[in-house]
Amino acid sequence: MSSSFASPCNPEDTLRPLRWPRIRAASLAGSVFPALPGALALLAVVVCTWGSFRLGQSFAFTGFLYLVFVVLAALYGGFWQATVISIAAAACLNYYFVPPIFSFANSPANWVALGAFEFTALVISRLSLRARLEAIEATAGRRDMERLYETSRRILLLNSSGEPGNLITSLIREMFELAAVQLFDAQSGKTYRSGEDLPGAGRQTRDTYFLGADTYDPQMRSWYCVIRLGLRPVGGLALNGTEMTRLAATALASLSGIALERARALQRESHAQAARQTEQLRTAVLDALAHEFKTPLTVARTASSGLLAVGGLSELQRDLVEVIDQQASKLDHLASRLLTAARLDGTEFRPQREPVLLSRVVSAAIRKFDQETAQSRFRVSVPDCEIPVFADQELILTSLSQLVDNAIKYSEPGSPIGVALTFQDATAVLRVRSKGLVLAPADRERIFERFYRAPETHHLPAGTGLGLSIVKKIAEAHQGNVWAEGEPGYGTSFSISLPLAVAA
Repeated sequence: MSSSFASPCNPEDTLRPLRWPRIRAASLAGSVFPALPGALALLAVVVCTWGSFRLGQSFAFTGFLYLVFVVLAALYGGFWQATVISIAAAACLNYYFVPPIFSFANSPANWVALGAFEFTALVISRLSLRARLEAIEATAGRRDMERLYETSRRILLLNSSGEPGNLITSLIREMFELAAVQLFDAQSGKTYRSGEDLPGAGRQTRDTYFLGADTYDPQMRSWYCVIRLGLRPVGGLALNGTEMTRLAATALASLSGIALERARALQRESHAQAARQTEQLRTAVLDALAHEFKTPLTVARTASSGLLAVGGLSELQRDLVEVIDQQASKLDHLASRLLTAARLDGTEFRPQREPVLLSRVVSAAIRKFDQETAQSRFRVSVPDCEIPVFADQELILTSLSQLVDNAIKYSEPGSPIGVALTFQDATAVLRVRSKGLVLAPADRERIFERFYRAPETHHLPAGTGLGLSIVKKIAEAHQGNVWAEGEPGYGTSFSISLPLAVAA
């Protein structure tokens, strides 16, 4: 740690010129020569006695002058110096102004004067001490508020590339000139420290978070505060080598919590921005590759289909051409999906919406399968009074065809596949339910990411990794949603929700 963060042994010594600006001039002489206020007051009593006696002043006049000196001695010298001045003043009154003069004969007036002087000294010294303490506290509080403001301002300028805990502890220690600062982040489980490594401070900081209570250790001159976001504890903060108020300590803890949350928000935003840029680059590359593949694939399919149509091929040649035609068809299908994905990611993309009956789209999606056995596996359930949805029919057919294709591909052979249409509020929900694979909860969101395949599907027929991501894009383009649900012991169902035409 750099030397600019080092703190003195006693921070109060550094802060005194700032904390006592109003009383510094008045108490400078007293701090250098502690008995000077009493000595000056005693000299004033002597001068006043001489002047009043020479001018023939009365007992009352001189007594009031003595009272002023007692007040000044109590104000600047304290109770004991004022007591000495009281005794000296009472003695002078008794000797020079109470008959018989030049005698210390006791009289009631002398005792009354001494009692009045002592009472005044006691009251004034106590009021003076209280005023001094209040002035020190007010100045210290104002100074703490200035430091808190500067700390909050500099927190906003912190570099988000480093560890936020290290930056926060260093900043607080520098601003408040502390011996050490420790911060426990409950979310990451890390403890950050700036300054001296005090024994037991790290454990006490963690204990403060778990106990949920702020404490002050006068022996170590340390505050241990809970860091909260709202009412939720998120960590602990230790401020070592300070006598700041509870208000300032808890305010620092709150600032630390806000700084941690801000740093995390900036990191999330940075990661999201990087993910968006990566996705945009990936989309551009896929779009370019799909266009480059589309033309030669079309030529290859045309040539293979032409060879099959012309005939005159041997059985081996015909088998080879059929393989070429099938594989070219698969590549053409993949290129089409890549183009669809790129088109859905485009900012200028707008679905052509119109009222559409989902039952008809489902029937069209099922009819796309040539095998009659595959079509017979579907059990479609549609309400008698079907309400149309407001959607792009071509896009919805693409998404439902993908869901139907997945149901056939990843279900048990020959098992029934349920397709149920229901209406909830202002949306239509279409659910495709199949028996077989049960997706793990952790994969039910990720399977809608581009090119992601759940570990459970690695031994099953491979796909392009684009289908479900396209379904999600289409649903979101229609202000709808798509999700997966697992049924332990049975299988997985996929649901897509779309707004109704009457609601649109």
